[in-house]
Amino acid sequence: MQAKLRTPLRIGVLAALALGLTTWLGAQQTRPAEGRTVTLLSVRDAIGPATSSYIQHGLETAATDGSALVVLELDTPGGLDTSMRDIIQAILASPVPVVTYVYPQGARAASAGTYILYASHVAAMAPATNVGAATPISIGGPASPAAPESGGKPSNEQGKETGGNGNAEPGSDSSSAQQAAPVPGTAEERKAVNDAVAYIRSLAEQRGRNADWAEQAVRSAASLSARAALEAHVIDIVAPNLDDLLRQLNGRTVTVNGRQETLATEGLVVERLEPDWRTRLLAVITNPTVAYMLMLIGIYGLIFEGYNPGSYLPGVVGAISLLLALFAFQLLPVNYAGLALILLGVILMIAEFMVPSFGALGIGGIAAFVFGSVILIDADVPGYGISIPLLVSIAATGGFLLLGVIWLALRARVLPVVSGIEELKQSIATAIEDFDGEGPVRIRGERWQARTSGSVRKGQRLRVLAVDGLVLTVEPEESSPA
Repeated sequence: MQAKLRTPLRIGVLAALALGLTTWLGAQQTRPAEGRTVTLLSVRDAIGPATSSYIQHGLETAATDGSALVVLELDTPGGLDTSMRDIIQAILASPVPVVTYVYPQGARAASAGTYILYASHVAAMAPATNVGAATPISIGGPASPAAPESGGKPSNEQGKETGGNGNAEPGSDSSSAQQAAPVPGTAEERKAVNDAVAYIRSLAEQRGRNADWAEQAVRSAASLSARAALEAHVIDIVAPNLDDLLRQLNGRTVTVNGRQETLATEGLVVERLEPDWRTRLLAVITNPTVAYMLMLIGIYGLIFEGYNPGSYLPGVVGAISLLLALFAFQLLPVNYAGLALILLGVILMIAEFMVPSFGALGIGGIAAFVFGSVILIDADVPGYGISIPLLVSIAATGGFLLLGVIWLALRARVLPVVSGIEELKQSIATAIEDFDGEGPVRIRGERWQARTSGSVRKGQRLRVLAVDGLVLTVEPEESSPA
């Protein structure tokens, strides 16, 4: 019997091994040889923590799989400085050549995208794209006019002109930038812009690109089209599509980690690397609006759990949401004064429900909540601000709730008392038996001891005048039962 049972088991094990071996051999046959693949990454949004995680993971995967090249398709309005620097450090340390390609047509590599383009081993753009406007966003507003020097020319903070090398096409943004570069007014602004200039110039010198125009892009928010960028030696290639980009890359020599490497891109297989689930989740929760809503859900969930202990669901949802929001806030440029104002606003609005302040606490709470929400995310980067309509709707909802509480409070002031000792006064009791001075009465189905100045007959209706402990003071009603 045991031998009969073992035979099918052995056959099943052998079949499973054969199937696994066949699958592995098929995968080995279809997988491109090492060094014959191009890892394609794609960014179509603002640069943030999720983008940084995705690109760093992509570069590590390309190095592990032995890819010959990494192509980063880029279309971004800018992003967070910390995430941008993490990406640049990963590109500079990558053992695989990185080509940043501003694509598709109509895309842009603005602000943080300009730095990433400069840091790449090869910089490429599609036609009808643009690059530049790399001024730190906190000082990107209108600048105060600089004080003229004796020669009548406006001076910058270093006392010299910050024009480029003359390679930019006439009429471009960089040409106008040479005429009047904005000068940051405060020491903090000068510090930020000088740091950004030094950083992008170091990247330009590392890759042998136009450092003067890079400085204009930071100081004057200069921008260039793809063709003008190629003529100004800002980029290396203009290509309408990926196939043409790979064709132009073939035979080009780049420096990777201090060594010269000649690219052989003919016949390479393109493997697009999509963001994994962790990157997608990070992209969702690091959206400032989502993080803000998670914080609100967390706060109110814990409050509802406190009001209704044992319901569990509000507390569980609130705790998870609050932890996710705090995780997102540590990756975002959060202004903790704004966070404190939001918490103060919530506390004041809750206090309005418990303390008779006639709306003062509630109005103050809504004001603190709105101001805190506005300054919560300490960045003016496109895609990294909390939606103003959302703030308005939340403030309006809070205002309507406050008005509702005030209306209910005013309405309650004119309603008759319906419970407690005060409600017993002027109520009607019925004598249970005859008594003189003090005896039992029934009121609302309850037996009470009553005190009166005269004689009372059984069944007589008595009006309650006062309550002294458990003794009622009564007097006969004007009309007694027959």
